[in-house]
Amino acid sequence: MAESVAGRVFSVLDAFAGAPDTLRLTDIARRTGLPVPTALRMVRELVTWGGLERAADGSYRLGTRIRALGAAAPCPRGLLDAALPALRTLSARTGGHADVAVPADGTALCLVSGERLPLYATAAGKVLLAHGHGPPATVERHTRHTVTAPGALGAQLARVRATGLAAAHEEYRLGELSLAAPVLRAGITVAAVSVTAATSTPYDRLDAAVREAAVAVRRVLDESSGTGRA
Repeated sequence: MAESVAGRVFSVLDAFAGAPDTLRLTDIARRTGLPVPTALRMVRELVTWGGLERAADGSYRLGTRIRALGAAAPCPRGLLDAALPALRTLSARTGGHADVAVPADGTALCLVSGERLPLYATAAGKVLLAHGHGPPATVERHTRHTVTAPGALGAQLARVRATGLAAAHEEYRLGELSLAAPVLRAGITVAAVSVTAATSTPYDRLDAAVREAAVAVRRVLDESSGTGRA
């Protein structure tokens, strides 16, 4: 358990890494190891500051101040600026939510939504995990479709490396299908472009679009670093 007040506050924020969108106070206490009264004091401080927000059902989610600070970080900010045109095109082509994710403390940090997604249960996370950004934090089941068996997950990651595409069908949220492709820089996967849509969306509509978006982002990054190809 963190000893200082600051350490306790940070542990509360860390509890949201790889977690669902919202957590109840008891979930926060369990994830941090803090007594419930102590967790409540830390949560109330964070709500007052804007780091957490209370949802209508009494649970908590990351607040706009945390998202704004994350988006202001220099490296993600530059990547997001480079990716936005391709993400807008991807969203328009598919009707889904387009995002770009980078590895962050064992999670996939989405630069558009500000969400931290589990590496093993989302398409963007699987791309990052397959290319050495991991290992994942404690694996937990988000839906009945979440792949948690090491052998099955390993097979998925091998397919990602072989095909250059990851898919997650209702593994993180029911009703959602997500596909993702790696963004390469100097031959290294630095991020993942993803699109999330309803499970009824034709797979073929998403496949080519997300691959093309990832290539478009790579080209912008190459041009900005002076390594663009003719």
